[in-house]
Amino acid sequence: MNNILEVKNLCKSYGDFKLDNISFSLPAGCIMGFVGENGAGKSTTLKAILDLIKLDAGEITVFGTDHKKLTKLQKEDIGVVFDECLVHEQFNIKNVDTVFSGIYTNWNTDTFFGYTKRFNLPEGKKVKDFSRGMKMKLSLSIALAHNPKLLILDEATSGLDPVVRDEILDIFLDFIQDEEHSVLISSHIISDLEKVADYITMIHRGNVIIQEAKDELLAHYGVLHCSEADMQTLDRTHIKGVRKSSFGCEVLIDNRDTFHPTKDNMPIDAASLENIMLLTIKGGNF
Repeated sequence: MNNILEVKNLCKSYGDFKLDNISFSLPAGCIMGFVGENGAGKSTTLKAILDLIKLDAGEITVFGTDHKKLTKLQKEDIGVVFDECLVHEQFNIKNVDTVFSGIYTNWNTDTFFGYTKRFNLPEGKKVKDFSRGMKMKLSLSIALAHNPKLLILDEATSGLDPVVRDEILDIFLDFIQDEEHSVLISSHIISDLEKVADYITMIHRGNVIIQEAKDELLAHYGVLHCSEADMQTLDRTHIKGVRKSSFGCEVLIDNRDTFHPTKDNMPIDAASLENIMLLTIKGGNF
């Protein structure tokens, strides 16, 4: 399987924050969820991929080409949706089509209006009067209208209601059906990623701490419940995080099928992506 995007040993420092040797690959025909707490470095990484910031070190290739050497047509193969709509507020949908058809060589007016109609966006209304959800739908319509091969989205579904999010997630799944398109989506809404992502890359304080196929994570990770005293008797090898409360401890393990609790009264539940993220990032040490 070919990789549509490769990030190798990416480093970038901003005062007291540093991206520290970030590496991951996105295969063609796949959706990758890029997750982490606020300030973890997600947006900085996406800006680096889009060549919006200068790297201190590292390599980024898109479509097999150094991201700094992409031609104009290759850059058009990347569709981008940020958490804020960047369209002029006085534009209506027809204005958007007129302007962007002059920007993108591969712009397809029929595709654009097909999505705006699918999203029920009003043609006569100005962007400034759009709701947040409508603005995100417009941004996505623009990103898809120039027929990209790679979609990069930074918190594009945050703040949207569940019905709108499901609609957008369905579009992502349709987008990758030909196995030549891919999606890299940064999101705090872990349940969305659990529905559509093929891979999860988790970043914490500028470091990648998990990069794995989503199905493998869900198949192997588990949450063991026990008392704090019983927790001290566990084998530490496969423990990835611990959360303590007045009710006991939740212990994240990466091998629930083969992990052997020291007592019978230590149930192990399947871990959700949210469990994995919270206990890995916010859970204390063993």
